[in-house]
Amino acid sequence: MNPNQARLLLVDDEAAILDSLRRLLERDGYVVSTARSAEEALGILQRETFDLLVTDLRLPHLSGLELLRLVRRMSPDTEVILMTAYGQIEDAVEAMKEGAYDFLPKPVKKAALTKTLDKAMERRRLVQENRQLRARLDKAEQDRMMVGHSPAFRHLQDLIRQVASSEATVLLRGESGTGKELAARAIHRLSARSGLPFVAVNCAALPESIIESELFGYVKGAFTGASGDRPGRFRQADTGTLFLDEIGDLAPHLQIKLLRVLQEGEIEPVGADRPVQVNVRLLAATHRNLEEAVASGRFRSDLYYRLNVISITLPPLRERTDDIALLAAHFMEQFNRKNNKSFLGITQQALDVLTSHHWPGNVRELENVIERAVVLGRGEFISLENLPPELTAITPSGGSITLPIGVPMEEIERTMIRETLRFTGGNKQDAARLLGIATRTIYRRLADEGDDVREPQP
Repeated sequence: MNPNQARLLLVDDEAAILDSLRRLLERDGYVVSTARSAEEALGILQRETFDLLVTDLRLPHLSGLELLRLVRRMSPDTEVILMTAYGQIEDAVEAMKEGAYDFLPKPVKKAALTKTLDKAMERRRLVQENRQLRARLDKAEQDRMMVGHSPAFRHLQDLIRQVASSEATVLLRGESGTGKELAARAIHRLSARSGLPFVAVNCAALPESIIESELFGYVKGAFTGASGDRPGRFRQADTGTLFLDEIGDLAPHLQIKLLRVLQEGEIEPVGADRPVQVNVRLLAATHRNLEEAVASGRFRSDLYYRLNVISITLPPLRERTDDIALLAAHFMEQFNRKNNKSFLGITQQALDVLTSHHWPGNVRELENVIERAVVLGRGEFISLENLPPELTAITPSGGSITLPIGVPMEEIERTMIRETLRFTGGNKQDAARLLGIATRTIYRRLADEGDDVREPQP
């Protein structure tokens, strides 16, 4: 949320402090309302909604701590910051336990107040964004679909819904890690065979010496060690759906047997003297170029045409960057539950890095990154520090900044911002990430220098 749009309620029984802080905060762009007592503040809160509440801890009648408790019930999304005089630290600690965001010692210093308000607004924004993402995830789970909302993903969803109602064989294509098995499961779940068996087989993961018996089964005595009948994956999937992943790795002699299944609807277990009828819908997937494999003779053309009745290509993650935040939130929730963690969301800086990464490993790589962040991270939010170094490391193209001793800190800050912006080609999000500050801080500092800049609207 843009701080220039933030609504703030300021509570203090001393008129001079109230007026001074109000003018200071209004200059920073906050819309400020004031109250001289907790009772007056509660009356205002009944009529209006605020992003932030800054209150003195020591108030007449109702204390700031009692006001905090009531505000947490009335307006749980409002972040509360308490101002404390000397000797009230124990009360301030108690307030933190009751849900206050932070406390500031009086007299309040402008720099400390500004920093605390910025961080409180950032936390509020992250909580709200996480709530919105959670609502989208709940809908995805309710629809029992894959996670995403980008145009590329919505097109994929439409295709899945269309083919699910048919009995056609579907060939799922795409790079490794794009979620081809999830798509196959979605097709099965939305089909008339939903509730019947879904069996997945990774053809590349099974040794060639056993894959035939794994797929088609065998009868007792078919080979040494075959002490009984084994049905095989096709018969396990009978009446349901069989998903053959990495079909491009299937050996030539097995391609012939698979073709017979598609043509005749029957399998021949190893060692059997007659075929067995099966009623299976076949879904297949590959990351290989099957057209090239057919041209080189490594894959049968007749089997290719049988499998490629309907072809669906899953987009790589770099082509659906709009889904990264939603997917990251989905994985965060998943690994929160798995690891007994309670992360509320992901900071904007971390999301900027996730969004700008190329993701050669696609969704599976993102899942691994978020699992690592949840397992190793601390605090309320997954931050830049929780991401692996290969995502966050940026190597400058060279150069340094030399400043004479005695330069004021404000000038040093402005110089660092200008030079970092020059390095990032004017990209304020990248500059903010490198400097470890909020993007809005860059906009504010540039505006302070008189530059005609506007912070983008959320």
